[in-house]
Amino acid sequence: MAHHGKRVVKAREGVERTKLYKLEDAVKLVKTNASAKFDETVELAINLGVDPKHADQMVRGVVNLPNGTGRTLRVAVFARGAKADEARAAGADVVGAEDLVAAVQGGEINFDRCIATPDMMPLVGRLGKVLGPRGLMPNPKVGTVTMDVKAAVAASKGGAVEFRAEKAGIVQGSVGKASFGEEKLAENIKAFVDAVNKAKPAGAKGHYLLRAAVSSTMGPGVRLDLATLQTAGQTGA
Repeated sequence: MAHHGKRVVKAREGVERTKLYKLEDAVKLVKTNASAKFDETVELAINLGVDPKHADQMVRGVVNLPNGTGRTLRVAVFARGAKADEARAAGADVVGAEDLVAAVQGGEINFDRCIATPDMMPLVGRLGKVLGPRGLMPNPKVGTVTMDVKAAVAASKGGAVEFRAEKAGIVQGSVGKASFGEEKLAENIKAFVDAVNKAKPAGAKGHYLLRAAVSSTMGPGVRLDLATLQTAGQTGA
């Protein structure tokens, strides 16, 4: 049996596992329980009524969190000429073409987000087996295959979070840091849920948003009352 420290046990005792908490109350609980010596990341997990094995039920998208993630991402851009210069000017950390492909093939992956201009995709496509499993493969659906390199780099640096439904139909992602104010975390969570709602696939039948929970890196999950998260006109059905 795993041994849990007093801090973890105390945090779990303060959360009712089956209770659905209003967003504001859940955020307060998560912040209270984030007592590690580092600034814990706050994560949101949403269970969806989809089967990602079917192409028409795949959920994928990107959300620009209004208050950022609290994390500075390293961004790589595959581009040539003027677009490469644009990427560097926008603050990209790694920029290149064939040289960058060779570096990645050699195991040098020192970036968290990957952007490419459309003309570079035949080259980048060779890296599918390397970048794909890491969730780094550029994709036009989430704005990482684009000619507007400047905007894509700015979005990545400013709080853009990609999301994708995993095998069990679960979408998860970072919505900030425990040091964020309650209001900022709540705004980010609402924006994330809204983006997932808008990404509802045509093949989704019945209830779409099933369950959601928010937690910090070291803290217990706090279940959310989805009714307090959805704006007018949105439903889980």
